[in-house]
Amino acid sequence: SINYRKRKDEEVTRMVKYAGEDMIKELLPIVDSFERAIDMDDDNLEDEVSKFLSGFKMIYCNIIHILEKYGVKEIPALNEEFDPNFHQAVLTEPREGMKSGIVIEVLQKGYTYKDKVIRPTMVKVSE
Repeated sequence: SINYRKRKDEEVTRMVKYAGEDMIKELLPIVDSFERAIDMDDDNLEDEVSKFLSGFKMIYCNIIHILEKYGVKEIPALNEEFDPNFHQAVLTEPREGMKSGIVIEVLQKGYTYKDKVIRPTMVKVSE
């Protein structure tokens, strides 16, 4: 029937659109590790270690560039209003002079792939 064919076509289109999703999900923990590694303060490092760190930063930038090229975007979170469609509240904390429901810390970055959330941002939210 026409409905069945249309449903099948939509299913195939969706599969093709999100074909790389599983691979990208597996890459995200590697991106997290790179971010932790390059978060060091290079002012206090020896020359040799500093060279390694700048190499890591270049690799990290290349990975991010490739992910962006294929439709992966970091979800904005810090100082944004909490949105359960994009954020996962892990902790809450009262903050003086701040309205409740604002993201005050990002614990783990979240990402979208094309128009789909593949990992929500884990956040701390103001009470």
